Amino acid sequence: MVSADRILAFAAMSLLVIVVPGPSVLFVIGRALAHGRRTAVATALGNVVGSYLLVVAVAVGIGSLVEQSVTVYLTVKLAGAAYLVFLGVQAFRHRKQLKASQISTQPTGPARGDLRTLVDGVLVGVTNPKGVVFFAAVLPQFVDHSAGHVPLQMLLLGLVPISIGLVTDTLWGLTASAARTWFAGSDRRLSLIGGAGGCTMIGLGLTVAVTGRAD
Repeated sequence: MVSADRILAFAAMSLLVIVVPGPSVLFVIGRALAHGRRTAVATALGNVVGSYLLVVAVAVGIGSLVEQSVTVYLTVKLAGAAYLVFLGVQAFRHRKQLKASQISTQPTGPARGDLRTLVDGVLVGVTNPKGVVFFAAVLPQFVDHSAGHVPLQMLLLGLVPISIGLVTDTLWGLTASAARTWFAGSDRRLSLIGGAGGCTMIGLGLTVAVTGRAD
């Protein structure tokens, strides 16, 4: 249904956008620094799930409303920014609870913790202004209207950047987690890294809030 040349062209466009670190990447890095590899991977997975929800929204026509309405766009953007700041503050407040012994033993957290981490990633992914604009403005350009089944084409094309994003976000998270583990020789250094992760998310949230569309 979707020609190979359109898929390749969209993949190239997606790669150009994804390789530039945006809210999702910086969020994964911040979570990796604050909480480690397990949280980073779960966050990356949640991010791509949230991003694909944007694809679904565009496919059913909601995405155009977000792109065309300044009020809706600002609401989505500010909600995402506020949530990033909230998570950053929480990470910074609890930075002294990070212990080097917890890193070395690699404890398995409860399923609820993993689920909450996944949900955090979904919420950030679905409120990511960069993702909203990309899927609402760029994705429709690669649809072949003459072939019909436009929503299905969008859903299929949307899997391309989602797959790329899952790989790159996970790599970013694992790299940041490795750096965190390297610093885990003492509780004090680990606390500093946790605080840095929190500050990263707070700064990201503020950046998201003040940048983007102004019209």
